[in-house]
This record gives sequence, structure tokens and C-alpha cells, in this order.
Amino acid sequence: YLFICKLRGESLIFRIRAAAKHLIERYYHQLTEGCGNEACTNEACGSSPGFQRMDNNAAAIKALELYKNNAKLCDPHPSKKGASSAFPENSAKGAHNFSACSNGKMNHKDLQPAREDFRDLNFLTEEKVYEILSLCSETEDYSPLIRVIGRVFSSAESLVQSFRKAKQHTKEELKSLQAKDEDKDEDEKETASGSSTAMEVEPEASASSADRPSDGENNVQKFGPVEVSVDIEAVRRVYDKLLSNEKIEAAFLNALVYLSPNVECDLTYHNVYAADPNYLNVFIIVMENSNLHSPEYLEIALPQFCKAMSKLPLPALAKLARLWSQYSADQIRRLVETFQQLITYTVISNEFSSDNLVNEDDGVVAATKCLKIVYYANVLGGDLDMDHNEEDDDEPIPESSELTLQELLGEERRNKKGPRVDPLETELGIRSSDCRKPLISFEDFINEPLNDVLEMDKDYTFFKVETESKFSFMTCPFILNPVTKNLGLYYDNRIRMYSERRITALYSLVQGQQLNPYLRLKVRRDHIIDDALVRLEMIAMENPADLKKQLYVEFEGEQGVDEGGVSKEFFQLVVEEIFNRDIGMFTYDESTKLFWFNPSSFENEGQFTLIGIVLGLAIYNNCILDVHFPMVVYRKLMGKKGTFRDLADSHPVLYQSLKDLLEYEGNVEEDMMITFQISQTDLFGNPLMYDLKEGGDKIPVTNENRKDFVALYAEYMLNKSVEKQFKAFRRGFHMVTNESPLKYLFRPEEIELLICGSRNLDFQALEDSTEYDGGYNKDSRIIRDFWETVHSFGQEQKRLFLQFTTGTDRAPVGGLGKLKMIIAKNGPDSDRLPTSHTCFNVLLLPEYSTKEKLTERLLKAITYAKGFGML
Repeated sequence: YLFICKLRGESLIFRIRAAAKHLIERYYHQLTEGCGNEACTNEACGSSPGFQRMDNNAAAIKALELYKNNAKLCDPHPSKKGASSAFPENSAKGAHNFSACSNGKMNHKDLQPAREDFRDLNFLTEEKVYEILSLCSETEDYSPLIRVIGRVFSSAESLVQSFRKAKQHTKEELKSLQAKDEDKDEDEKETASGSSTAMEVEPEASASSADRPSDGENNVQKFGPVEVSVDIEAVRRVYDKLLSNEKIEAAFLNALVYLSPNVECDLTYHNVYAADPNYLNVFIIVMENSNLHSPEYLEIALPQFCKAMSKLPLPALAKLARLWSQYSADQIRRLVETFQQLITYTVISNEFSSDNLVNEDDGVVAATKCLKIVYYANVLGGDLDMDHNEEDDDEPIPESSELTLQELLGEERRNKKGPRVDPLETELGIRSSDCRKPLISFEDFINEPLNDVLEMDKDYTFFKVETESKFSFMTCPFILNPVTKNLGLYYDNRIRMYSERRITALYSLVQGQQLNPYLRLKVRRDHIIDDALVRLEMIAMENPADLKKQLYVEFEGEQGVDEGGVSKEFFQLVVEEIFNRDIGMFTYDESTKLFWFNPSSFENEGQFTLIGIVLGLAIYNNCILDVHFPMVVYRKLMGKKGTFRDLADSHPVLYQSLKDLLEYEGNVEEDMMITFQISQTDLFGNPLMYDLKEGGDKIPVTNENRKDFVALYAEYMLNKSVEKQFKAFRRGFHMVTNESPLKYLFRPEEIELLICGSRNLDFQALEDSTEYDGGYNKDSRIIRDFWETVHSFGQEQKRLFLQFTTGTDRAPVGGLGKLKMIIAKNGPDSDRLPTSHTCFNVLLLPEYSTKEKLTERLLKAITYAKGFGML
């Protein structure tokens, strides 16, 4: 018995304590109540014909002996199941008796039955909990309430029936409630009058209107209220009352340990949700426990419950996501923290490696799947824009005439229809890109400890194979940071490149033709756009699959093998040429420093297709481009149209004018005298008139139709006026990325980070990650002088240094700490300038005699370097 008391001490041995306590209580129940099978042959079972009855104290001691000897345990007879087998009433009584006999005595009072044991109570209501709590408070004995909580919260059947709403509305009533506020008030009064409690019962919505943000209310109107039979507000009030008592809190914990395996079994084998949708109440009620993230739950209770929740069928997951989307931001954050705590705790408590993958930890996997429900609830509950989607009316990308490797081997191409879509996303009918602003930040869903231990090469393999036995965190990209997702995309791109090489080799053997395994571009430096455009247009028309080969650039008349550095320079020169304001393909805003498509451009669609291909190739070949687009461009690439609020980023002056129009309190028609006809200027400054509506010059803008005017104005500026140019641009981009998991993994702002890199240049992180070769180390004199010199540079000089050393003046995804630069010794002191291999981020540095000479030589090298003339 003392052993049991010790097991209740420290959370460090919580797993042993919980398992031991569970088994001892089962032995005790077996001795006092039996298994229910009258023909039981177990001598240590109360149902056995030859069993001799014993008092509670003797049964407690005997239960401990049976536990130590690992004696046989009977399974509850079917007649006993559902009553008290999972958390028997006498078991709780036995635990109370254990406490009494710890002093070696058995108080006669303890042997007396409680004044009210609530034996027949198999479900709870808020009123009944308060009634029992009141009785327990009078006697200062909470064991009756603990037994009831144990019995109800350890049984799925009991939980499903607990905390029901006083009245269930039909669908017709719900529509009436949503349409007419007065009917809603009448129903609330009727519900309150029909209830036995003085507490006010909430209407069908799961959270009170005071707790729910306005966006959530809008989404209730958009998707309709979620029909659940549990009174969530009552559950929250009950938890608030009971969780402050440590003894009662332990009852919730133990009950959850017993509940979870049974629920998992019901969902896995018995399809209980299809038979009774109210089974979802189990998860709704349990997840309202605000202590789930505490250490006591993280060992056994919460991992088991997450595994059970992950077994819910897709319709149930979608319903749960819709329900939680009506919660407040604080409630969503609590749910996120619960699952994140479990993931983090498990990751830091174990040593994961390539031999012990985190993907194989059931607790982490289950918690991640549960976190996905909260993620979509966060999206649904946020500021949604589901009505402005780009139409997929582009011309189909020509099919390659070249047989793929899979077709040659008799296999159908796995991703021929494009990247996958998450099933829950499809079930909910939304996309992550539909959310303008979530309830809580997307960054709150990223788990950095998990990213640190994730073996991305293995995870990517599981992602591509798509087997049920192996889980890939790439199917839950919200939990991955941009660096990890970029690595997954890198593997996908490289494998596709290698696949194209094998296809080319195999095709050459079959056809007897010598084909190029690379996307080879030979360009003249002073005709780079014309040469690149002609070559890429030919490839796009004849065999677009070649765009997925590894890029290999050669400048005519120049030496240099392209191991990445030449491609970087090619991209830089193409971008400089295309975004040259003298060409007129894009307009430039001096205030925002951003480019926008020029609706009056004289350039043909091929030029815009080229820049789309260039952006796609940059992502595909892991290069960073110095492009400056507003965020609406990346949203449009992800399938969303530009709207009025996007003007704030792309056309800030126009946005402010239209915003002032919307907020104007006077008479718009008389004071402003504007119509539904707008004017723009072409390249030569000539005015161009455009009617937002037919006969727009005769339709005045009034206080009543100004919202329509603003919406049409934004639609014209961001979509219609540049429709031809953007379609060509998007088509070029999709030629390269159409089969990539890009859209699946990344949000629009992360796409910008992929293409443009990070603008935050942390040179201390670069110094910390730099490696040395040829006799240098971090303590060498010249290395110390070198970093002192570089840290003293201005921002522009730092960008020139990065350009000279790496081929780009931007930091990669994750910052300069991910660059892995190498500084190698290039001979003794001399007048030679530093040189670099941009393909490998290697800086060759002579051992200059003084810091002054080092500074002078380095500045000269980075200032006047261009092309390969310096090498």
C-alpha cells in the first residue's frame, strides 16, 4: 500500500504510477465486484463460484499482491460493460480505503456507505455537477463527485449523453433563427423556461457572441451554424468550477487514460460516428479541459487521446473544424498550445535520428493530425475571401512528345493531374490562400523543435510514396518552417531533374538519338533577353518537359563551367533587363519601390511568359532573384484575384483615395461629381478612358453605390487591365511549377521569400556558419581582420560583398546562417585581389600582411567585379 502512495508523488514516474494504479484498481474491482461471469474459473475473481468474500481492507491488500505477482485479470463480462468497468465506483471507494489504511487503522466511519453515492447516475448535467459539489462541500468529502466524474468521463457512452442542450433545434428552426433575430430571442426564452436550471442556456452556436470575433460571426452566416447537441458554455463553467480542486483534477486525468483506448477502438473498428454523430461530443467536451497541456497529461493521457481523435472520419474532422472556427482567438490559441506542448515535450524527451525517426512516434504524429483540425479552424474563423478566384482558363500546357520514365516502364505518372490537395481542405471547401488574416498567426503553428529533428529526406520519401504506414509531415505543411519546406521542395526539384536525365538517357537508347540531359541555354551577354526568349519559347512549344531539367547556362565567348554560379548571374542579368524602366514592361512606384504590370506595354506576351518562366526556373533551380512585386502578384499566382484591400500594397495613393471615398460623410454625388468612368495615361501621357459599367460616364457615384464603384475600380486596376500580361506571366510560371508541391506547401508570402530571399542580412550569423580551408581557422589573424572589415561595411557594400561571393545580394530562406560560406587561403601576401567561386560560395583570400591592405583589396574586388573577367 505504501508503494501506491509513493506512486502518487512525482510526475517523473507518472507513466509507472498511472499504469500501476490502473491495474491495482482493476484487481480490487475484480475481488469486490467480480467480472460478471458466473462461470468464471479465476480464483482471484469475485464471480468465481468458490471465491470467499473479504472486506474492503483485505481486498486492497490482496489487490496489491496480485499486482506484484502479475496475476491473471478477467475481462469484464458483457453484462458488466458500460456500467462501471472502466472506472468502477468501488474502485474509487477502494482508493479511499487505501488512504485510510495507510496509518495502519481502518476507521469505522470509512466503512459506512456515503450519504449519496449516485450509483445510478450515468451522465452529467451542469445542475447535477453543482448539486453533487454542494453536497461534497458540506461534508468536505469529494469522493462521491470523484467517483461520478471517473465513471462518466471514462465512458464514451456517458459523455455523449452529458451536458446536452435543453432543446435541440431542427434545421428549419436553425434557418429561422439565423434569418430573424426576434425568433432567435423567443427560442432562447423558451429554452430557458423549459430548463430545470437558473443558468441561461446558449443557442445553437458553440460559443457566446461575446467571445466570438466578428469574423467568426460572418463565417457562421457564410457556412451556417454547426449543429452539436452539447452545451459548450455549460462544459466550460463546469471545468472552471472543478479544476481548481487537485483531487477532482486527478479524476479527470485518470478517466481520460481509461477513455482514450476504448474511443480509439470504437472509431477504428465499430464506425460509431456514422451510427451516432453525437459521438463527436466526447472530443468537444474533453478538449474544453484547460489543463490538458500540463505535464501530468503529456505522458499518457493526451497522447492516447490524440491517437483516438486522429481516427475520426473526415466528415467528423470537418465538423469539428467548423465548430472550433466559431471560437475566439484565445480559445483557438489554447487548443494550439495544447497540441504544440505535446509535440515539443515528446521531441525534447527523446533522441530522434535517422535510425529513430520522429515520423514513427505515434504521439507526435497524432498530435500533428489534431493540430491540422485547429489550423483549418483558424483559417475558417479568420478573415476569408472566397469569392475572388482566378479562373483556370489558361491554354493547356502542351504535353511532352517525349515518353516519361514511368510510361516507358508501363506505369502511369503519379502527379499527372498536378500536386495533391489536402482531403480536409476539400471537405471544408476552402484553401489556406482564401484566408486574408487568420484568428491567430500562422507562425504559431510552426514547431521549431520538430523541424530541428525532422529527417527531411526520409519525410519527403514518405510524402511521395503516400503509404498509410508512413506519415509525412509535408502533409501538414503548417507545422514546418520555410527552411524545412524549402528543403522538401529542393528534394522534389532535384529528383525531378534526375528523373528527366534518366528519361533522356532511356529515350536515347530506344530512339537512337543523342539528346541533351540538361536545359542548356547559350546566350550572348549583350543580347541576353533575345537569346533566352527565343530558346525558351522553342522549348515551351516543342517540349515543355525540358524546362524541368537542370539549368545549364553558358555565356558565349566566356570560360566558366556552370555549377550554379553562372546560372545565378544569368538570372540577375535577365531580371535587370526585364525590369529596366526604359523597356516599359513594368511600371515603378517610387513610394513603394515596387513594380507592377504595365497595361500599355508594347511588349508581346512572350516577354511576360519569359519572366514567368524565369521565376519558375529560379525556384526550381534554387536561385534568388532581385524582383520587387507587391504581394498581390504572389496571391494571383496562387489562384486569387486582386481586390480593393490589395491596392494598399500595390497602389497606395489610389487605395487611400478610394478609402476616403468610402468614409466620406457628406453627399458624394454633389460634392465629388465622379462617375463610373475612369481615366489612365499611356506610355506617352495620353489619357485613356474606361467605363467600369456600360455607359459609366452617365452613372454618378453616390453614397449608395460607392462600394460598387470601389470594387469595380480595384477589379479593373488589378485584374482586367493587366489580364493579358498576367495570364502570359502565370502561364510561364506554371510551365515549370505545374507538377511541383509548391502550392501545397507554401503560402503567398512564403513564395515571395523563395523567389526574392530574405532582406534581413545578419552578417554575424554568416560569420558563425562560415567554414575555413587551406590553413585558415576562425582564430587566424587575417580572418579576424576580415570579419572586422566586413562588419564595418555599409549596407550597400555588404550587398556587393554577397554578390561577389555568392552570386546574389540576398540571403537565402532562413537567413545568412544557411549560406555555408567557405574562406580558403590563396597563397601568401601579394597584390592579387580576392577571388571567389560563386557556384560553391567559396572566397579565396591571400594572406595579406596588414588589415589596411586587406580592406583596400577586398573593396576593389567587390566594387569592380563583373562577369568572369576577374577569374
